[in-house]
Order: sequence, then structure tokens, then C-alpha cells
Amino acid sequence: MGKTPVRMKAVVYSLSPFQQQIMPGLWKDLTTKIHHKVTENWISATLLLAPLIGTYSYVQNYQEKEKLEHRHQACRERMPGS
Repeated sequence: MGKTPVRMKAVVYSLSPFQQQIMPGLWKDLTTKIHHKVTENWISATLLLAPLIGTYSYVQNYQEKEKLEHRHQACRERMPGS
């Protein structure tokens, strides 16, 4: 039941300064790539975006109604005879 030592090597990965020109290619024609992916998978994109947009618009509408309600309450409190 003795322990056996194990040799380990440390490996460091880095990019050569001469090969860093590859990186800008990832962002090249980004809009074209996104358009292609969306047209390929428009059903999936719709199913992803519809709940997000719906939830966001619901929250915005709710907050706006809440603001208006507070304004109406403040106006009623300031009015004499109410």
C-alpha cells in the first residue's frame, strides 16, 4: 500500500507574435455569419427570442403602469376636498 511518485510536466500554451493575425478573422463578416445562422435556424431563434422579448415588454408595461398609478395617487392626495 505504498505511494508511488508520479512525474508531471507543466505545459504552457501561447501564441507566437507571428501567428496572432488569425484572431481578427474570427470577427470578420460577423453580421453575415449571424444572418446565416439565423436563417438556417429561424425556428430555434424565434423560440429563444420570443419569450425574452415578451417578458421584457411585460415588465416595461408593468413598471409604466405602476409609475402612473403612483402619480395619480399623489395628485389625489394633493387635491383639496377629495
